[in-house]
Amino acid sequence: MTRAVSVIIRTRNEMCWIADCLAAIKLQSLDDVEIVVVDNGSTDGTRELARRAGCKIVEIPDSQFTYGRALNYGIAQSSGEFVGLISGHCIPVNDLWLNRLRACLEVPGVAGAYGRQEPLPDSHDFDKRDLWTTFPIERRFQRKDFFFHNANAMIKRSVWDQFPFDEELDGVEDRAWAKKVLAAGYSIAYEPQARVYHYHGIHQGRDENRAERVVRVIELIQRQK
Repeated sequence: MTRAVSVIIRTRNEMCWIADCLAAIKLQSLDDVEIVVVDNGSTDGTRELARRAGCKIVEIPDSQFTYGRALNYGIAQSSGEFVGLISGHCIPVNDLWLNRLRACLEVPGVAGAYGRQEPLPDSHDFDKRDLWTTFPIERRFQRKDFFFHNANAMIKRSVWDQFPFDEELDGVEDRAWAKKVLAAGYSIAYEPQARVYHYHGIHQGRDENRAERVVRVIELIQRQK
């Protein structure tokens, strides 16, 4: 059965957050939302909790895992015309999260939309700074800027059929995807009212290993035509 909206959640040991994440998704103002959890070897009960909550479970082992492949696996197992993407440790702020993202995709030529990420009160100051400066309060449509963040986003399935996520990249697959769709003539929307809480932010404080990995991949994307 085809649904209007599917939500793909990537997880790995998310027991601190997954119950709240799923509860917030089930409270969305849209009806009949399919939830697909793509789990990468959780050992803390994440997968079992999601199964009890009625989610479809897709398992991806470390030997096959990349961020892009996990998303592609989940989307391939979903049926929605619109595909929401959220990390298992992000929590929608209110019941309009999915509606706001889907409304952006009703605009002709928009391939994907991403929303605002906000820190929690006890998030690290570095993460608060990064989230507040990266995700502003004004809506915008991007035709050249390929920044896109799939911890809180939605894409059109018809566009993903043409442009799946790169399964070889070691992260930042969302920006590589955005660059391809922009080059194909689509645009990307940023919707600040599609809000989620993201405890550890987009850079995870001063994680130097993560920073090095992200920089190498962005350099690769920038060199690509």
